[in-house]
Amino acid sequence: MRPEQELPTQRLVAVPTPAQRPPDADDLLARVARGDERAFAALYDLVSARVFGLIRRVLRDPAQSEEVAQEVMVEVWRSAGRFDAARGSGTAWIFTIAHRRAVDRVRSEQAGAERVRRVAAASAETPYDDVVEAATARLEQQQVRRCLDGLTELQREAITLAYYGGNSYREVADLLSTALPTIKTRMRDGLIRMRDCLGVTV
Repeated sequence: MRPEQELPTQRLVAVPTPAQRPPDADDLLARVARGDERAFAALYDLVSARVFGLIRRVLRDPAQSEEVAQEVMVEVWRSAGRFDAARGSGTAWIFTIAHRRAVDRVRSEQAGAERVRRVAAASAETPYDDVVEAATARLEQQQVRRCLDGLTELQREAITLAYYGGNSYREVADLLSTALPTIKTRMRDGLIRMRDCLGVTV
């Protein structure tokens, strides 16, 4: 065969095998449902930024958005077994949880603001002590949030997951992929700092 009759060589394209393909949310959720912590870490990396972005568009406030995003990921860890791939994709399921949580937070904030307005409107008929108590509770919430912001990231996450998320020390350690003794130490130190920040005497 003369050179001009030679067939052109074909470029071979490597097709990734299923084992080489990065896992998607559906695969990861199935593994998370079986208690696979590595799968949860991979799922967190895959969706957490988009979860935060979706919540931020609803809430606007970065700090509240971060809190709600953490709540969403905790719920995903706890309820992954309820995900049904036949009803939609894993990311859609997670984003539905995120949107619901964000809307719940907005409604909660609106209800709180409405209660404050009602207290103010009725202040002429309300005993002075009741008005002071409502205002003091609101200020205490703001002070707690400010004191939480003064903690390290691990202290803040551990305390939030334990006291606002209802998780045990062991569950907090698992969720944060941190040794249990470290979690206990960080929470103890964080609570001491919170006590000092809030001016609580013992």
